[in-house]
Amino acid sequence: MSNPFTPTFGIVPPYLAGREVFLLEMQRALQDGPGNPNLSTLLIGPRGSGKTALLSCVAEEALQSGWIVARTVAADGMLEDILQSALKNAASFLHQRTKKKVKSVSVGQVLGIEWALEPAPATNWRTRITALLDELKQHDIGLLITVDEVRADLPEMIQLASVYQLLLTEGAKISLIMAGLPAQVSDLLEDKQVSFLRRCSRHYLGSISDTEISVAFEKTIAASGKSISGEALKIATKTAGGYAYMMQLTGFYIWEEAATHSIISKKDAERGMIRAEDAFRSGVLLSTVRELSKGDVAFLRAMLPDEDYSILPDIAARLKKSSNYISTYKRRLLMAGVIEEGAGKTLSISMPMLREYLEQQNA
Repeated sequence: MSNPFTPTFGIVPPYLAGREVFLLEMQRALQDGPGNPNLSTLLIGPRGSGKTALLSCVAEEALQSGWIVARTVAADGMLEDILQSALKNAASFLHQRTKKKVKSVSVGQVLGIEWALEPAPATNWRTRITALLDELKQHDIGLLITVDEVRADLPEMIQLASVYQLLLTEGAKISLIMAGLPAQVSDLLEDKQVSFLRRCSRHYLGSISDTEISVAFEKTIAASGKSISGEALKIATKTAGGYAYMMQLTGFYIWEEAATHSIISKKDAERGMIRAEDAFRSGVLLSTVRELSKGDVAFLRAMLPDEDYSILPDIAARLKKSSNYISTYKRRLLMAGVIEEGAGKTLSISMPMLREYLEQQNA
């Protein structure tokens, strides 16, 4: 039996815990078409929250709904990547449905579409993508663009957002779903050139409840021919800590430890937990901490004396800072997905193993 857990970048797991509402909204948006606000969406979350897997899942849903999909990462050359990907994925539609109007489709050409009776458009990106959208629109085919790891410092990112806004006003059947780290998304939204992005639907990918994590563990394991003991399930759920990526890591390693066993035992879970924590520490935790400022880290360390949750007056007293200063770092850490706010404006460290890591650094 192959391992059903997928702690690999961008791979959609068999069961996505805690994201059902978002996926249902996207399914409806793709069915509704232009006018549904969820067709312009920002996915915001820290590393390990499952942003890339969700983008993949939305892309699959779009394909099933009859849309063309172009996927890219925010990097130099992304605009051309989007166009070429869209042309390649639309080729079968254009060949089959527009034989009289389109002579050929070739990704290698400047435009990618060679018109039989019309001159080739100028090589402006907006013109080229508009030509493709116009052709697709005749057959009620939409274009979904997904952009991962958004960056505000990339000129092509700003150009894409600006052109997308114009395409919407022209009635194009197009959708733009972007994902990024909280700080990067925040920087993008502050750019006055693309201020309309502030009106996009935003989905913050916070912690997933233990109940949803536990159910996803059971379903994934059962569907793949094994079962898991109650004690092992409790260990796996606690280790996941509400994080999508940590759940996949934990599931992967406890499955590996179970080897040929039909039932994943407590011992398998304990051994798998250690391996998962090591992988999460090196793959997610250390990178996240490196990106925090000294003020961010100081704020987090001021939370360590509290066992369950912290309140701002206590943190301010320990740091000997004003309430305005403390509120600034609170917002930063909430945006980074490192802490969560609970009832009564209480705060808790939400990232798995972060508290333990900071305590070790203080020792």
